[in-house]
Amino acid sequence: MSTQSYNTSDAYKQAGVDIDAGNALVEAIKPLARSTARTGSDAGLGGFGALFDLRAAGYQDPLLVATTDGVGTKLKVAILANKHDTVGIDLVAMCVNDLVVQGAEPLLFLDYYATGKLDVAAGRDIVAGIAEGCRQAGCALVGGETAEMPGMYAEGDYDLAGFSVGAVERQNALTGSAVQAGDVLIGMASTGVHSNGYSLVRKLVEKSGLGYDAPCPWDAGQTLGAALLTPTRIYVKSALAAVRAGTVRALAHITGGGLIENIPRVLPDGLGVTMDASAWPLPPVFSWLMKTGGLSPLEMARTFNVGLGMIAVVPADRAEEAKAILAGAGEKVFTVGTVQPVQEGGARVTVNGMDAAWTV
Repeated sequence: MSTQSYNTSDAYKQAGVDIDAGNALVEAIKPLARSTARTGSDAGLGGFGALFDLRAAGYQDPLLVATTDGVGTKLKVAILANKHDTVGIDLVAMCVNDLVVQGAEPLLFLDYYATGKLDVAAGRDIVAGIAEGCRQAGCALVGGETAEMPGMYAEGDYDLAGFSVGAVERQNALTGSAVQAGDVLIGMASTGVHSNGYSLVRKLVEKSGLGYDAPCPWDAGQTLGAALLTPTRIYVKSALAAVRAGTVRALAHITGGGLIENIPRVLPDGLGVTMDASAWPLPPVFSWLMKTGGLSPLEMARTFNVGLGMIAVVPADRAEEAKAILAGAGEKVFTVGTVQPVQEGGARVTVNGMDAAWTV
């Protein structure tokens, strides 16, 4: 019976785990982490845990809010397109956009990056995206975990998970309980598909017969892969500006489940919304997906964000003020609907005019 021999000084590397590569990645990303430093945290790497000083950040009676999320199968597009510098932004966005709907300011972020064999260049691109997302959100990248696990992932594959903690003063937390009939819905434009529905997106790309390196059907200036990797918009700073001005009663982050499933999550019992599909433009990526897959407008609205990545519910008499604040912070905004009573068992979200507005 033959036996496998290992150089005892190099046994772990021969088993598939390269400690030196891991150390090289840590050194490469230290400047990226330092670039996200903020009051309350120095964003240094290397310790076993990270400290955050809430008092230094200006909080008196804070509630902590924690979120976790991933990028989903959008990572397969990044791997197939060999483009890894934007999915880190997606990772941060999916976490911090969930924090801000509670009225919370993101304070710190940690990531988990797992792969079969560590590629230092790809890893640095991924973390560079994470750092960029943290800068956009105003939170500190305080640590994370890089796991090299041979046998767990196919060659070139990797997965990402993100974890964020934010804070909100107790009296300012958004719970949705303040929403009233007659309130107005303000939609903030998305940058595209964001990070949900990519299992369907990839099926439709396969059906189209196009490669990710092919010219994009709705934007000939870039490849299909690059277009589909457009990162999720981070709404933190603009939404917080509107919240702190007292103009917002609730926020809904439009992720998996689209408009139909996400808006009811911030509505009190007995209330629903009516929306007008002609009130905002359907981005061309969704027109292409809809046509390629023969998808119905309702299926689009319950799968994708269809052009609205965040919804603010505001008092009718402060709608123009809220829109001005959001637009001033860089958002494209649209008045897209209203809140009204709904009978038990009735539709919580009705989107009128989809067939006419989303004809492809």
